[in-house]
Amino acid sequence: MNKPIRMISIFCLVLFLLLLGNVTWLQVFKAGSLADSGHNQRVIADNFSRERGAILVGRQPVAQSVPVDSQYEFQREYPRPRLYAHLTGRFNWFGTTALERSQDDLLSGEDSRLFVNRVIDMLSNRSPKGGNVQLTINPAAQQAAFEGLSALPGNVEGAVVAIEPDTGKILASVSLPTYNPNQLASHRFGEVIKAQERLEADDSEPLINRATAMRLPPGSTFKLVTAAAAIESGDYNADSQVPGGDSYQLPLTSGESGRITNEGRACGGPKVSFRQAMGNSCNTTFAALAVEVGAEEMAERAERFGFNRDYLSEIPQAQSVFPTDMDAAQTGQAGLGQFEVAATPLQMAMVAGGIANGGTVMKPYLVDEVRTPQLQVLDKTEPSQLNQAVSSRTARELTDLLVHTVDNGTASPAAIPGVKVAGKTGTAQSGLDDVPPYAWFVSFAPANDPEVAVAVMIQRADIDRGEVAGGRLGGPIAKAVMEAVISR
Repeated sequence: MNKPIRMISIFCLVLFLLLLGNVTWLQVFKAGSLADSGHNQRVIADNFSRERGAILVGRQPVAQSVPVDSQYEFQREYPRPRLYAHLTGRFNWFGTTALERSQDDLLSGEDSRLFVNRVIDMLSNRSPKGGNVQLTINPAAQQAAFEGLSALPGNVEGAVVAIEPDTGKILASVSLPTYNPNQLASHRFGEVIKAQERLEADDSEPLINRATAMRLPPGSTFKLVTAAAAIESGDYNADSQVPGGDSYQLPLTSGESGRITNEGRACGGPKVSFRQAMGNSCNTTFAALAVEVGAEEMAERAERFGFNRDYLSEIPQAQSVFPTDMDAAQTGQAGLGQFEVAATPLQMAMVAGGIANGGTVMKPYLVDEVRTPQLQVLDKTEPSQLNQAVSSRTARELTDLLVHTVDNGTASPAAIPGVKVAGKTGTAQSGLDDVPPYAWFVSFAPANDPEVAVAVMIQRADIDRGEVAGGRLGGPIAKAVMEAVISR
């Protein structure tokens, strides 16, 4: 064989080996990832042609698949789209989000717990069906939260979360602005792309779940944690005298920049009762208590309530943040829920819920049960403890202070006739001249046998900067949610 023919033969052999290697790589080593790829047209066609399971609130589906006369056999439908969008998420050409993502194996029918159902469907020559997901949401509480937040003037940005203190069940989770996931579930993929682009370009960020994934300074609602740390130190109880006064100079500072004031609220002389300090939300008191307790103990107490950790797996959750390396001045500011303290509404509902539950913070969850297509229960979530945040004695002392705050203090808008309510207001500075303060409110009821703990966060509404107040804006919303749960 002459040299040119030999070179061509070797070249062809190399090409053949490269082709064989590529085919082997794609069909053997990459087969699984390619089959699961959201860009695989066969996978997309298979997913859209399958009867995906429902997501249920009570007995009503908030996400379901309905038959359609098109190249795909089923269309994903969201019957209450704006009310539950941030919980259900969306199922479309681009993939899944929120519960549609975390529960995808069950909803699509691929979960190993549905193996017997798949075998029966195959032997019966029936198309496979997905399982169903039952949520912990109380529909009356969800509706009350949505209506209360939506009733605020203007284009509202905010969130409401309600939990069951002794289990961690999330009873309500609302975020505004919201969106319509039906527009993102259409089989007209060009329209879906345009709708997705509009939502992503919206400055109000409607795709973000503010209830669990947005962190903001919690302001005076964080004073619950500061009070908890002070009482746990053994030096204070609900009947104690605590630091008061019109102003407090933060350690290591001088001048107005380091001076804490009470903004006109009555906070007595050098000493004031703990009830008056909590009822009037005295900044001087809680800055001084935080400095007295110290940065290390403040950080430990915050982390016991859930700060600086993950605890929710079903939908996106941002860690609430409490700084762990602070000087004395920063510690005083942190005691007021400012400096670098940042919390989600879910986190502040957990703070209130932990106090309501005798000091035990429960792990929050959204999925109550998962079921077969025939609604037989496959699995049920068992409540689990996240942390012992404070002792039961401290929880009782804090409850006493918070009931006083509703009965005689700034949290009075949440009062419910005939029911003892515990609550706390908060107004947090944004730190930006063109961004108004954030209004917060946390509460639980009945105070003597709690059924629900609530957190309300109002990031923005059409309200004058000077009129932003957690009690006036958030108190009535929390009251409506608590009443919806208690009256069930």
